[in-house]
Amino acid sequence: MNNTWTQRWDDRYKSEEFAYGTAPNNFLKEQIEKLNAGTILFPAEGEGRNAIFAAKLGWQVSAFDISEEGRNKALLLAKNNNVSIDYQVGELKTLDFHSAQFDAIALIYAHFPATIKSKMHKELDKLLKKDGIIIFEAFSKKHLEYLAINDKVGGPKDIESLFSIEEIKADFPDYEIIELEETEIELNEGLFHNGTGSVIRFVGKKK
Repeated sequence: MNNTWTQRWDDRYKSEEFAYGTAPNNFLKEQIEKLNAGTILFPAEGEGRNAIFAAKLGWQVSAFDISEEGRNKALLLAKNNNVSIDYQVGELKTLDFHSAQFDAIALIYAHFPATIKSKMHKELDKLLKKDGIIIFEAFSKKHLEYLAINDKVGGPKDIESLFSIEEIKADFPDYEIIELEETEIELNEGLFHNGTGSVIRFVGKKK
């Protein structure tokens, strides 16, 4: 991943204030509370709000991101909440994860660069156990219409980095679909997710 991409996220996360707040994403919270605690991975976890929430529920939490600044904030948040998480920095292929390691993977606004996003999903799939759960929420391709009205809602501005139901089905073919929809939601997450947006929500169980 190029230095410009890494620098972008370091710049976003280096301020004292949390870019997306410290409360968990609503959909993640709703879904994870239905599950028995186990091992969970948070890719592109940024400042750690979702990972720390899972740890407080008793999950054994692993996370990664390309941003060292994001990791610093996440570890501070973990300390303030009296929990610990394994947070690695770097690209997935360089990290210390292994096949069928996790009971769940949570992809919450994990907008990887368009050229690698499907490949990332397929690599992450290998890390999930049979009967493991994917929890996914990210902006849909329709979201560009919402961005044009209000850029404070956040999200990528290029359609290739956004998601469709068809892409999710293609990236995760060997899953029982528990939930898969494109829907309009209201976001109030820190500085950079505020307003009405369009998202894809997916919960799948690996066959």
